[in-house]
Amino acid sequence: MSENEKIILKGLDLKELENWVTEIGEKPFRAKQVFHWMYKQGAMSISEMTNLSKKFLKKSDSKTVISLLKIKLVAASKIDDTRKYLFQLKDGELIESVYMNDGKRVTLCLSTMVGCNIGCPYCATGLMGYKRKLTTGEIIDQFFVINNSEDNPITNVVFMGMGEPFLNYENSIKAAKILNNEAGPALSNRHITISTCGIIPAIKKIADQGYRFNLAISLNGSNNRQRDELVPINTKYPINDLLEAAKYYYKKIHRKITFEYILIKDFNDTPEDAKRLIKMLSSLPCKLNIIPFNENSHVKYKCPDENTINKFMNLIIKAPFVVTIRRSKGQDISAACGQLYAEHS
Repeated sequence: MSENEKIILKGLDLKELENWVTEIGEKPFRAKQVFHWMYKQGAMSISEMTNLSKKFLKKSDSKTVISLLKIKLVAASKIDDTRKYLFQLKDGELIESVYMNDGKRVTLCLSTMVGCNIGCPYCATGLMGYKRKLTTGEIIDQFFVINNSEDNPITNVVFMGMGEPFLNYENSIKAAKILNNEAGPALSNRHITISTCGIIPAIKKIADQGYRFNLAISLNGSNNRQRDELVPINTKYPINDLLEAAKYYYKKIHRKITFEYILIKDFNDTPEDAKRLIKMLSSLPCKLNIIPFNENSHVKYKCPDENTINKFMNLIIKAPFVVTIRRSKGQDISAACGQLYAEHS
């Protein structure tokens, strides 16, 4: 049987696995066993599932695929405990994922697309162009391959890698649900964050569907002129409309949204920007992350100097909502926010 004819199990939920085992003449309880082995034990083939019958193993092993990613390269930071994984997919395309170890908190930054179709000029991924969406299996396989490769297990997942998760909504949400499942990795809702550049229909959709994963929105501008340049989708979903969608989400879910604000030299780093942000967000229960820009060779923007950053923070910290400054990890291996750019060698 060719690879293209095999059944891809990674990414199937319990109901889909039950349909599959029934189709091959097995009892539905086998689905729970396969689910446990794939998503709890991290098995990468049917043959690893030792409590399944020999008949089932023989019938299924050569006809199924579980492992979808191949590690092509691992880059380790010399300044912190961060590693960037370059993965090759079955069709030869490449994606990157970032593993960040902070002691008790171990975070994985997941990709949801090959490239990105938003085209933010500050982001190296956006300059790659867009190739395709990742399947649910390809999204979660990043978690399992890396978790199997590292000594310290992953405790938190952020959908902040390559691609816009809300433009791959169904696969991203399904992946988050599998990671959240008690019979699988059992990551709590609060340990799963989905980051969006501001796709308003999807923000309302996730609110209406009642999913309680953390939501982060890349704001990056204190007015529409700035945001139109940095986040081109803002021309379709401008700031005022985005804030209304954020309020709608909060009323439905009762969970604070995190706004991300990348601080860029001579662009959005002035005292006036800080004051506008305070005014803009004060009516919404939220958290604001200030991220000094991570420079890379693919883009023109620069990081403000420390004096400018300090002046900005001294003003914004007076806001009536939580404000933090986030220094991205893995900058020396281009693993920080906005630096992911998977290249063929």
